[in-house]
Amino acid sequence: PVVSYSINHSDAVTAVSESLKQDTLNNFHIQKDIYVIPNFIDFSRFTKQKKEHFKKAIAPLNEKILVHTSNFRKVKRVDDVVKIFALIADKIPSKLLLIGDGPERTNIELLCRETGVCDRITFLGKQEQIEEILSVCDLFLLPSETESFGLAALEAMACEVPVISTNTGGIPEVNIEGVTGFLSDVGDIESMAKNALYILSDDSILRKFKSNALKQAQSFHIDKILPMYEHVYRNLMKRP
Repeated sequence: PVVSYSINHSDAVTAVSESLKQDTLNNFHIQKDIYVIPNFIDFSRFTKQKKEHFKKAIAPLNEKILVHTSNFRKVKRVDDVVKIFALIADKIPSKLLLIGDGPERTNIELLCRETGVCDRITFLGKQEQIEEILSVCDLFLLPSETESFGLAALEAMACEVPVISTNTGGIPEVNIEGVTGFLSDVGDIESMAKNALYILSDDSILRKFKSNALKQAQSFHIDKILPMYEHVYRNLMKRP
């Protein structure tokens, strides 16, 4: 149902993606334009760091390192992360880092045991310095049911980590198909695993995707996004 929402002359409405803008227009009766201003990356924090000692501790045999970070709610489909990883780990030596905590963690731990990959998965819980962990990773998994933007994916890309994700919500506006990673339908773990293996099985391909991920992330640099907010504010100040 469409919800009526009152906006006065001094208001402005913003959305972090075209997808969220359309959802807002579909569900709220808004007469004014919606400014699409994406989330930004602060590269003074999110940038690839030299953490070779950390990488060696996680993957002593030079295994590929995959990562997922979320609040472990059902909408994040962390169970799909484990299932995708199980398919990957069956083909190439790899490790999975799970960052975060939430209501689904107990179920995910059970699933790890059921799929027999517990020895290759590390639950890191909530972390403050996520960028240090991302710096040693090779691939980010984001199989969410929906995302208004996909900030976690963008943070990974800023640390030169390509993304395997779903094609829902605002994610395709961040993760570019065949360039910074790949997009699949929600729940299609076979497709996501196949795409992950394509990237991970050839180091030259992996390097290309990592480079592309960083280039895409740089288009969301804070210095490029803040002027968009300033433009909105200046327009508001001009109104009578």
